[in-house]
Amino acid sequence: MRCAYHAAGVCRSCTHLGEPYLDQLAAKDAHARTLLSKVPSAADAVWHEPVASPDEGFRNKAKMVVGGTVEAPTLGILDELGRGVDLQGCGLHEAPLRAALPAVADAISAARLTPYDVPSRRGELKHVLLTLSPDGEIMARFVLRSTEAVPRLRKHLPTLLAAIPGLRVVSANIQPEHKAVLEGPEEIVLTPDDSLRMRVNHLDLHLLPQSFFQTNTAIAQALYAQGAAWVDAAAPRSVWDLYCGVGGFALHVAAPGRDVLGIELSAEAIGSARRTAAEAGLAVRFEAGDATAFALSADAAPDLVIVNPPRRGIGADVASWLERSGVRDVVYSSCNAVSLARDLAAMPNLRVTEARVLDMFPQTAHYEVITRLTRA
Repeated sequence: MRCAYHAAGVCRSCTHLGEPYLDQLAAKDAHARTLLSKVPSAADAVWHEPVASPDEGFRNKAKMVVGGTVEAPTLGILDELGRGVDLQGCGLHEAPLRAALPAVADAISAARLTPYDVPSRRGELKHVLLTLSPDGEIMARFVLRSTEAVPRLRKHLPTLLAAIPGLRVVSANIQPEHKAVLEGPEEIVLTPDDSLRMRVNHLDLHLLPQSFFQTNTAIAQALYAQGAAWVDAAAPRSVWDLYCGVGGFALHVAAPGRDVLGIELSAEAIGSARRTAAEAGLAVRFEAGDATAFALSADAAPDLVIVNPPRRGIGADVASWLERSGVRDVVYSSCNAVSLARDLAAMPNLRVTEARVLDMFPQTAHYEVITRLTRA
């Protein structure tokens, strides 16, 4: 991938840009294998070939910091002095996102949405967050410091919708605090549609504005398919999907006679998951709550547990619970192999039988690794 921003030194987010992509993929695979080889319960794991991604145009999300002025807003990042750096042409984003950004910039100017200035702590618009579905539909979220500008945004919404044919969901997120927080708790949906359909394998996942979904749709599809294959091979009668998000794993492993329960802290993500399950006619239950507290307070354990935690991993409490719970099988999907190795070391009776790296984040050192564990 060639990048004029990187060549000019204005953006260095892609820390491995310039390295041949297959070398990047091999290095990630080697890194994961080396880390897990030091864990006795994972030393004999069968490693499958890593799953490659396109090395550009793979991001289904554009998380753009807004800078500059009302007349000339920048969409991208901030430099070391807090000034806006425009990255509308970033090659990581899928093409429809790049095509949509100029119209978003025009809407900012038309609606007089003053970009937030970090050094002076003044301004209204902090971020623009775009998400693209596999069918070319887009969700756009404007992160504002208050509701003051919402009427102006609403007034110019018809022009924005006309300028971006695939735009389906538009919302204003309210984040009033003067700190580096991407979004706030309040969401004001401005369009009739309030969710984006994310077609993933055989499912249409519903994505509400504050619901999390993986950055790379193609790799997310491969991740869910691999997890579902391992669950089907284990043939459990009961499954818990902890940290289930919008229900990707739970919905993929639904099967007749199988009791599947998803647990997620985000109520909005649970709402998304329930909507998908109802529409697809799948008998999967979803509950909003803390996954750790749920597991530790459970009277009995299921046959199989899926965990897909944040970068910090499942932590000592859940690892200890899994170790002593009697759970027969675990599928652990991780975006941080370091915390994964630590968690695996705390579960010596759950042996890693299979593992696979999936490259969710080309041009960086980050990747996803999924493992299958079976009780020894």
